[in-house]
Amino acid sequence: MSQKETPKSALLNILFNIVIPSVILSKYSDNAHLGPVKALLISISFPIVYGAWDLLVLKKWNFVSILGFASILLTGGLSLMQLDGFWFAVKEASIPVIIGLVVLFTAKSKYNLVRTIILNPQVIKLDLIESKIRENNLEEEFERLIIKTTYLFVFSFIVSAFLNFVLAMVILKSPAGTPEFNQELGKMVALSYPVIMVPSMIVLILSLIFLIRGLTRMTGHSYKDLLNG
Repeated sequence: MSQKETPKSALLNILFNIVIPSVILSKYSDNAHLGPVKALLISISFPIVYGAWDLLVLKKWNFVSILGFASILLTGGLSLMQLDGFWFAVKEASIPVIIGLVVLFTAKSKYNLVRTIILNPQVIKLDLIESKIRENNLEEEFERLIIKTTYLFVFSFIVSAFLNFVLAMVILKSPAGTPEFNQELGKMVALSYPVIMVPSMIVLILSLIFLIRGLTRMTGHSYKDLLNG
């Protein structure tokens, strides 16, 4: 299996780390044979097993598995404590906030998100870009472009956090631990993709366009010349 994530592996990533655990937790917590504790344990086993597989076979940490494990554990824990919808809304908003803060605090380090994910030789012709930047004496402008793009990425996480919080507050009305609440939880998970992912993806795409336009302007090459493959 290739270390480069394919559409098929990306789909499996989402299914095992987010969709299946969420369905089990929301639909089977009140099942007579499972109950909330067993449903929680089964749910978190999916991202644990999938993440362990990636670590053992591909020799890499699966960030989606870690995120899915944390999210499901928090959701299940809040359900067991029978807290109201407000705390679920806080939980839903906290994960993108934490990611956004990590991206923000690493913006000026070697772990910068734009550098590690986009500006790497597997995605873009980095040698060509860097040679043109040096040739045109645009090193400082190049660094500013990276930082500005990183801040736009952070903004996408802020948008996601806000929409997560609003969606949870609107949908989660029943007392925690009831069948009605579990149904609402499942509905929230289902709606989170169109309601939250679409606006967040729009912001991310605009961020990438901003970055690519800056690179094409500074290097004099089209985006097709700069991208690998």
